[in-house]
Amino acid sequence: MKAMISTAFTPANCVFASRALRDFADAFVAILLPVYLLSLGFSPLQVGIVATASLFGSALLTICVGLIGARLDLRALLLVAAVWMVATGVAMSSASDYLPLLAIAFVGTMNPSAGSVSVFVPLEHAVLARETPDRQRTSMFANYSLIGALASALGGLAAATPDLMTKLGLDQLTAIKLMFVLYAMLGLLGGLFYSRIPPRPPSRELDKPAPLGPSRAIVVKLAALFSLDAFAGGFAVQSLLALWLFERFELSLSQAGVFFFWTGILSAFSFPVAARLSKRIGLVNTMVFTHIPSSIALALAALAPSLTLALGFLLVRAALSQMDVPTRSSYVMAVVTDAERAAAASFTSVPRSLAAAASPALAGALFAASYRAWPFLICAALKIVYDLLLLRKFRHVKPPEEMR
Repeated sequence: MKAMISTAFTPANCVFASRALRDFADAFVAILLPVYLLSLGFSPLQVGIVATASLFGSALLTICVGLIGARLDLRALLLVAAVWMVATGVAMSSASDYLPLLAIAFVGTMNPSAGSVSVFVPLEHAVLARETPDRQRTSMFANYSLIGALASALGGLAAATPDLMTKLGLDQLTAIKLMFVLYAMLGLLGGLFYSRIPPRPPSRELDKPAPLGPSRAIVVKLAALFSLDAFAGGFAVQSLLALWLFERFELSLSQAGVFFFWTGILSAFSFPVAARLSKRIGLVNTMVFTHIPSSIALALAALAPSLTLALGFLLVRAALSQMDVPTRSSYVMAVVTDAERAAAASFTSVPRSLAAAASPALAGALFAASYRAWPFLICAALKIVYDLLLLRKFRHVKPPEEMR
């Protein structure tokens, strides 16, 4: 029995379980956040500013992780992050004025993108990378992303819960506040899984003044490119996409929840496909040649004259746009040394978070000016530029498994 429990609570399985809980929570929060803010009387521009504050705050937290992650136990840092998620949910359920909400978004763990922009991600990447051989690394990250995406799809369905609560006599604002309480409870449960990861203090060789060493140049180049991708993605974070669907086509919460469930399902099953495809054409090629068609689909959705066409193109985008997630994570972990992995994961995430933080406010301004399609067109164009630059700069930089 003890052996079975030990096998079930491997570090990788604990990370998978915590990722599932967190992505489930992030997904319903990303959809409910604009509804909550609009119900409180705030404008689309103010919604965009809250999303910007959340992403910018995540960037600062991730910078801290990058600076200290190479010198502290990853398990301890994950537990602190889980406690912070609990505090964020409790605070959001209690606040209704704009400035406190803005402050909570900035200092908390709330994720308006319902994706991989989170202080948890670089820590989990480092734990998974140290537990996985090179040949299994991409598959491990594909499974990690698959579990997160499936949980996110279910979280999209859960966003319809306030509609169900209103039928039982609760008002919508109270129902949404209860969902933030659920967010806090899921953070607590995730922390229990993190607590099962064995503590592993860093070795003495990591006690260096700089957390990055021989791989500094390649990490800087990747970080610059990832920042462009993230800046583009910030124009189409899930909260803003939900806002567009609410305002452009008057979708209800229930309809939006079902739609985001299916986008999550499509994204989820694209991850194992990405892992298999990368074995045939390589990690960089997989990132680029799946990303470009997804950007084209986003642009077509923005210009679609009907709800059916818009949702169709967005579903195509969902099936392709996230295939670079496990491959990108695997690639970063592959081209740096083991001692640099926690720092590399953080320092490639930081510019993503910082760059993504700038664009939601710009998108909100465009929404407020009734240029609702422009954020998605800008997103698509910039992402295609990123893909072409990534292919040019890194097509010859191979991970170990591709050099055999």
